[in-house]
Amino acid sequence: MHKLSMEELNRLTKEEYETVDKLPIIIVLDNIRSLSNVGAVFRTADAFRIGELYLCGITACPPHREIHKTALGADETVKWQYFESTEAACKALKDKGYKIFAVEQIEGSKGLQDFKFEPNSALIMGNEVEGVSDEALPYCVGAIELPQEGTKHSLNVSVCAGIVMWEVFRQLHLNI
Repeated sequence: MHKLSMEELNRLTKEEYETVDKLPIIIVLDNIRSLSNVGAVFRTADAFRIGELYLCGITACPPHREIHKTALGADETVKWQYFESTEAACKALKDKGYKIFAVEQIEGSKGLQDFKFEPNSALIMGNEVEGVSDEALPYCVGAIELPQEGTKHSLNVSVCAGIVMWEVFRQLHLNI
C-alpha cells in the first residue's frame, strides 16, 4: 500500500475542469460568517463538480486570502455569484425554474437518507448561528435534515455542506 502520487490521482487541470459537465445543483450560502467555512465549501464543490455557488449577504467573496487558504484554488474553479440578500438569490433561482430546499432542522424536513435529489435544485446552507434565514424559508419547497444522535444540535456548516454535496454527487453524477 502506498499513497497515490498526483499523476496517479489523474486530477483535472483548471482548464479541463472548466470544460467538464457540472451537476445541475446550486449551493446557496446564506450569510456565512467564517471565511474558512466559505473556502471549505468551495473546495468541496470543486471535488463533487457542483454547478455553482451563490454567496449571499455577509458571506465573503473571492478573491480573499482567507477563503483561498482553505479552498486551495477551488475559489478559482467553481463558478459563483454574489447576492446582497438570500431573498434576492431565491428570487433569481425561482425565475430560472430551480426548486429550492433549506438544509435545516425544521418542521416537515426530510432526512437526507430519504431525500431524492433532482437536477435544477438549489440547497440553502444557513448561517453558523441562526441557520437558514427566515427571509429564505418562504421560497423553499421543502427541507432536508441530517440525522444526528449526539448531544449537539447542529453540525459545522461546511461539514454539513460536504455531507449533502457528497449525497448529491452520489445520486446524480452518473447523469452528467
